[in-house]
Formats: sequence, C-alpha cells, structure tokens
Amino acid sequence: MTARGWFLFSLMGVVWGIPYLMIKVAVDAPLSPSMVVFTRCALGAVLLLPFALRQGGLTRTLRAHWRPMLAFACIEIIGPWFTLTDAERHLSSSTAGLLIAGVPIVGVLMARFFGDTERLGTRRVAGLALGLSGVTVLTVPHLTGGDARSLAEVLLTVLGYATAPLIAARYLKDVPTLQLTAPCLALAALVYAPAAAVTWPSSVPSAHVLASLAGLGVICTAVAFVAFLELIKEVGPTRSTVITYVNPAVAVAAGALFLGEDLTVGIGVAFTLILAGSVLATAGPGVRRGERVAAVVVPVPVTEGATVAEAGALGVAGPGETGGSAVAGQGCRGAEG
Repeated sequence: MTARGWFLFSLMGVVWGIPYLMIKVAVDAPLSPSMVVFTRCALGAVLLLPFALRQGGLTRTLRAHWRPMLAFACIEIIGPWFTLTDAERHLSSSTAGLLIAGVPIVGVLMARFFGDTERLGTRRVAGLALGLSGVTVLTVPHLTGGDARSLAEVLLTVLGYATAPLIAARYLKDVPTLQLTAPCLALAALVYAPAAAVTWPSSVPSAHVLASLAGLGVICTAVAFVAFLELIKEVGPTRSTVITYVNPAVAVAAGALFLGEDLTVGIGVAFTLILAGSVLATAGPGVRRGERVAAVVVPVPVTEGATVAEAGALGVAGPGETGGSAVAGQGCRGAEG
C-alpha cells in the first residue's frame, strides 16, 4: 500500500471509530434517530455540495449514473445510518462498534455475488468461522428482551456497509468522489427531513449533544466519506473495509473513556475472534515459492506512465492496485456509519 493509502487508512480508522460514541450521546439526549441522521446528512451535504458543483458536470454525472448512485445512497447511508442509530438506543456504543467489525467477513461473502470466483481456501473459511464465533459471543447476552431487534438492526447495517463499496467499485469508480458523496447525502437528508421535523426537540440540546451532532456531520460524514471513497480507489473495495479492524478498538476505548461503558471479558474475547477472523477472511491467496522466484528472475517491463490497468494486464501491481477488477477486490474487503 502506498503512503497515501496508509494515510487514508489511518484517518478512516479513527474518524469511523468515533461515530458510535457521538451517536450514543445524541440518542441518549434523547434525540430521535431520524433527527440524528437528518442532521448528519444535511451538514455533510451543505459542506460538500458547493465543491461538487464547482467541479462542473454534476448534472451530467447524475443523469449517467443515477441508478447505481441511488443504490449506493440507500445501501450505504439511508438504510444503515438509521438502523445503526436506532440500535444504539438500546446497545452500548462499544457493542455496536464491535458488531460492525464483522463487515469484512460479510464483504468476502457478498463479493461472491459480484463476480469474485476466487476459491476461498481453508484459511479464509477458518476466518469466516472465527468471525462468526466472535459475533455469537457478543450477541448471545443480548438475545433476550428488546435487544434482539437492535442486534438485527446492526446486522442489517453490516450487510449494507459490506455491499455498498462493491457497488461503488464496480459501477461508480469513474465518478468523482465529491459528485458521488454530496448528492447521496443530500438525498438522505431529504428523505429524513419530514420525520426529523415531526420529532424536532422542543428545546435546544445541550452543548455536548450539539458538539456530537456537529462532529457526526463534519468529521464523520463530510471528511470521512471523501477519504473513504478515495481509499476504495486506492486499495480496492474489500481491503478498504479493513479499517473496521481499527474502528472497534477506537469505539470501545471511546465508550469506556467518555461514557463509562464496561470492558468485559466477553467484549475482549469477541474483539479477538472478530479481529482474527477478519484478518484471515480477507487475506489474499498465498504465492507459491516457484511463482515468487519466477517473478524475481523474469521481471516484466512496464513503460513509464503506464496506467494501473495496463500494469495489471502485464501482471504487475500498480500504485495502490489490488489486482484484477475492482468488483470483488480479489482478496480485499463500504459502508456506515
């Protein structure tokens, strides 16, 4: 991975690790999930739309790509952001963050539906089993009472986050980042505006609640989405979601530090299993010894200025290129938060 890729990866590991804390603060205020999602999307859209319009060609982009853009908006933002926010009314931010760590595992499975024919192999199957074991450890204590619904909402969020990057990589890879992000956020804000208006708080929320909403809109949405879509272009859709290895650690630490959430043995075990499972499940195929030697002995010349696609056709990985088409990520791992 390039230096740019590592920077984007590190940035996303943090900025998508703290939304769980901010969402929890907002829904405990209490603000309605619709209000939280509307505010988050509206702030992000207001910040990004001027830059998208300044690039020019936004109308042309919408006409040419409106179907996959609509699918991306629904699967990455409109659906998952509401289900995650609603779930955090009953689940701790730590639990929500840990469950979202299952995204790379689901991403591997979803990639099969997007054309990835690569054989999973023993290692990746073992990773899937470990990750599912971790999710089981984390969810079993919550299966009684009203928590079962919240768990189902988080699992729907996981499904959306795992699927959306595959859509972006296959159908939207030529769409400028701002011209994808800004219209999707604007659409989501319009969808939730009526419900937000009905549930608008009767008094001004406290300063720390307002700060959480601002952080969600500016840092965790406007900045994060631009960085995430650039990360998809840099390293591919599957590996881009490996940020969820880091997000849960940030979510657990933030929940314990700022909200006093408990760090139980079960959380520790679940985190270890999910992390190990995600690493194994998204690992690329190993290179045989003979192939490695051949690659050294017979280097493939690539002319200066060759594109990533040209380099890939010659069997050489270009900067940030993950091999093969961007569809399934071929050994890599999209969205939300």
